[in-house]
Amino acid sequence: MTQDELKKAVGWAALEYVKPGTVVGVGTGSTASHFIDALGTMKDKIEGAVSSSEASTEKLKSLGIPVFDCNEVDSLDIYVDGADEINAQMQMIKGGGAALTREKIIAAVAKKFICIIDASKQVDVLGKFPLPVEVIPMARSYVARELVKLGGTPVYRQNVITDNGNVILDVHNLAILNPIELENKINAIAGVVTVGLFANRGANVVLVGTSDGVKTITE
Repeated sequence: MTQDELKKAVGWAALEYVKPGTVVGVGTGSTASHFIDALGTMKDKIEGAVSSSEASTEKLKSLGIPVFDCNEVDSLDIYVDGADEINAQMQMIKGGGAALTREKIIAAVAKKFICIIDASKQVDVLGKFPLPVEVIPMARSYVARELVKLGGTPVYRQNVITDNGNVILDVHNLAILNPIELENKINAIAGVVTVGLFANRGANVVLVGTSDGVKTITE
């Protein structure tokens, strides 16, 4: 199977976690896009969705799925999204698509986080994929200097403005042995909106697309 076929398989497999009559949290990226396609087949059975990006919102609306503002819902039953890397503890790096802040908010609101990936995203130690950090523009240089002190090599993501109007620093050369500690340290830097480490709030279920079919990992 191609990588896209593996992504499609997990996107559709996530449908079994969608309960009728609920509002579904929806992520961003190529794997989440397959889930949105699948969700469109049961749009009449759900109330709607909360989306983590403008791109996902557009796709949801194009399929006739109502999109709610996150402030309009008290909680979400599930949040379905991909990851750039994930370890055995179900902690992740996300933000390759620059939607990390909204993704983290929706993950916090959701009772259950269903992470959908292909097997290439599984790693022993996080950090080979550059760690995205969303930053208030005026703080970019300061935050970069602080990230260097933590052992990383930050690179400004050129020509990218997040849906929140901020910039992204991608931090290279990290071996993240204690993801929760690093998440807390980076989030404490003045000017950081959030870091793309999902360690304090990891996944509850991971659906992995493999050549042998979809494998399920639970807590």
